[in-house]
Amino acid sequence: MLLGVRSLHFVRYPHTITRILARPLRIEFEDAVYHITSRGNERKEIYRDARDRTLFLAVLRQVNPRYHWLCHAYCLMDNHYHLLIETPEGNLSQGMRQLNSLYTQGFNRGHGRVGHVLQGRYRAIVIEKESHLLEVCRYVALNPVRAKAVERPEDWNWSSYGGTAGLGAIPSLSDGRLAAGTIRYGAD
Repeated sequence: MLLGVRSLHFVRYPHTITRILARPLRIEFEDAVYHITSRGNERKEIYRDARDRTLFLAVLRQVNPRYHWLCHAYCLMDNHYHLLIETPEGNLSQGMRQLNSLYTQGFNRGHGRVGHVLQGRYRAIVIEKESHLLEVCRYVALNPVRAKAVERPEDWNWSSYGGTAGLGAIPSLSDGRLAAGTIRYGAD
């Protein structure tokens, strides 16, 4: 017998009652900015080589205009990724399903494997645009330095840092440009 109480469910088994918690709902609304992370299944690598990272960015390049996202920053680490995404239409879940599914399919096809690449649900934290956007952009850019993968953020090839710091071309990820291309690190 299953009894529903708001978002909790109680399942009755012979001689016991077990409580099953539902997953928390995603907070989605128009013009929200999210810091998104997703980790490899069993904390394993989700990018085995440059082709995998290029594939992920190509999928992100498809998803951004389809869902009208603005990508403010990204960083692709070995076993996880960081994205800073603005959703003018409040459609984070649909776009993330597309991004993670298409990347997983391409990764599995490219490596002759099946199964999960990413572990569980992605994590999405709502960011206060005016007060925290630049701070989170810095956090994302400095991730490879904190992980001791490189000494300086500009040495990591798989982040948006070079474009946002004015050190190189701004990657084309949404509407022809990276949204954070107008944000300069250290600018007044």
